[in-house]
Amino acid sequence: MDAMQAKELLPFLSLNTRPDLKGQATEYILGLTGDAEGRRCLIAHLDLLRALLTLTSDLSLAIVKDSYHSLINLSADPAAHQPLTEEVKLLPVFLKRLLDPDFDFADQICTLLSNLSREERTCRRVFQAMQEEGVGLAKVVEVFCTEGYNHKASLHYLGPFLSNLTQLPETREFILDRERCVLQRLLPYTQYEGSTVRRGGVIGTLRNCCFEYSCHEWLLSDAVDLLPFLLLPMAGPEEFSEEEMDKLPLDLQYLPEDKKREKDPDIRKMLIEAVMLLTSTKRGRHLVKEKGTYLIMREFHKWEKEPDVLAACEKLIQVLIGDEPETGMENLNEVQIPDEVEKKLQCLDMDEEALIKEKQLQGDQELLAAEPYEEPPSREEPQTGLQR
Repeated sequence: MDAMQAKELLPFLSLNTRPDLKGQATEYILGLTGDAEGRRCLIAHLDLLRALLTLTSDLSLAIVKDSYHSLINLSADPAAHQPLTEEVKLLPVFLKRLLDPDFDFADQICTLLSNLSREERTCRRVFQAMQEEGVGLAKVVEVFCTEGYNHKASLHYLGPFLSNLTQLPETREFILDRERCVLQRLLPYTQYEGSTVRRGGVIGTLRNCCFEYSCHEWLLSDAVDLLPFLLLPMAGPEEFSEEEMDKLPLDLQYLPEDKKREKDPDIRKMLIEAVMLLTSTKRGRHLVKEKGTYLIMREFHKWEKEPDVLAACEKLIQVLIGDEPETGMENLNEVQIPDEVEKKLQCLDMDEEALIKEKQLQGDQELLAAEPYEEPPSREEPQTGLQR
């Protein structure tokens, strides 16, 4: 689409345009957002993006829905983040709507915010907009934790949004504030069965907070008792001897015969990563080992089938059964690795990743032989949580 075509299309994306013509125009735009080339064309014409934002207030619900879906698809493309946040300036509008308990399209706004906060640069811009609009983290957490806050929307994607925000040290500091008890409010959602998205968002948040190793002893203390919340989703119905059972936290003892493990492999991997982070300090390793973590991971390793999750599990088990690092290297976060060693480790990681992908490909081919292929929807979903 060139400049002339964009200019011709723009009048049809006005609130005053006939509904039938406006509907055809928004359907056309939505189709363009389904592939990378179409998104590039739209990103180059800011007036069209501004028109989409305006049409999210249209009287026609169908046009509003198409406009939101177009913006969601655009926000899944990192190239659109700067135009949407800096040029179109949609954040002030959407942040205000998010807090409206009667707003019909709050779920779409949660998805947009989750997409826009995936990259660190725009995540910081989103955080700044929240401060400017008076939408603090406390309010976001309150909305997230209030069942039925908006009876027209589930708000599950506030979970990944919150996880993405924990890229920023300011967010981690807020969640780990010992006086606010924010983290304790999030812990029950590690077992939330109503939504994989919400559950994964919370576990991603907890995983990112575990990067703050100065808080590890507090996280593992009775004040928070984080470890059982991370281990329980990975625990199955296996029976342990009385001696082994006594090593486990109470919440992990005598689990029922129908106990199921976390079904989402990405979430299982994040749980393992969180526990792994808690072992990066000497005191953390001692507390994690002391609470029978190896027993849970031993049985989990027998059960797990996903290659990348298995690899993460094996690394954690090596830490749990291995010897303590030599004096001066107890805090793994502060160990200085020589450049040549780091390069060798990176090569090993690349080899391991290639092997994992090969195993996953073999598994996918077996699945394709057993099940019919189903074409995925065009709308791109946001990731569950960002890596640091």
